[in-house]
Amino acid sequence: MSVSTRRRAAVAGAALAAVVLAACGGDPTASDGDTITVGSAGFNENEIIAEIYAQALEAEGYTVQRQMQIGAREAYIPALENGEIDLIPEYSGNLLLFFDGESTATTADEVDEALDDALPEGLEVLEESPAENKDSYNVTRELSESEDITAIRDLAKLGTVRVGGNPEFETRSYGVPGLQDVYGVEDVEFVSISDSGGPATVNALLDGDVDVANIYSTTPSIVANDLVTLEDPENLIAAQNVVPLINEEKATDELEDILDRISAELTTEDLLALNERVDGDEKAAPATAAQEWLEEKGLI
Repeated sequence: MSVSTRRRAAVAGAALAAVVLAACGGDPTASDGDTITVGSAGFNENEIIAEIYAQALEAEGYTVQRQMQIGAREAYIPALENGEIDLIPEYSGNLLLFFDGESTATTADEVDEALDDALPEGLEVLEESPAENKDSYNVTRELSESEDITAIRDLAKLGTVRVGGNPEFETRSYGVPGLQDVYGVEDVEFVSISDSGGPATVNALLDGDVDVANIYSTTPSIVANDLVTLEDPENLIAAQNVVPLINEEKATDELEDILDRISAELTTEDLLALNERVDGDEKAAPATAAQEWLEEKGLI
């Protein structure tokens, strides 16, 4: 019997059980094999991706329970390990560092290989997507075009480079030290702006108080202000591809195929657009943005 045939049989059995339970005053539930609890971290982008996973699974007949906005890894990784949740969207580089804080992997392939070794027994990552959300160096369109700056190394053309970012960016390996050691941008003036690439950082860039700013790569203000995200050919900033993290007890071939199709379609540009819909003026619900993305891509 194929996986899909077994699943249809299980659903039929669950439906019959629901009738019996209803007659007895009980709560109907789907069979364990077809019930998936999808969680998200405590920010909107992650909830959008979790909704994409959840709705795609529901479209294939799975019963999905949701636990959104759980919080940080310290909260949801134990929940994944003990079966309170089964599936959550993750970011490859930061997930690796959670389990192996000494890792020096930066490219997508290096991170993938190291992550396979670092994950504890019982957890599994599926196919990653091209979509990333990570630290990025951004300049205005005007500066990019006037000085021909498209990659991080091009910042050396400016002489003294004023860099805006959170205080820790001054000492982190992918911050000022990386500019100097990896790309040879030696003359750096650091401007501390404590809002994680938010409005104060963007305004400093637009007002000319800094030349380049550290902003997370899927922040809607990048698109809204026509900023240019600089290329990073030396992989100074570690890969942060969106990847499904699952309790391997739930990782059937059929479920993996559904999630692999999503990963094949999801891009960084998609995340930017989805975040703009949810966090911008529209204030769309994450579930609405997720549904319309799935329909646009022909996945439901």
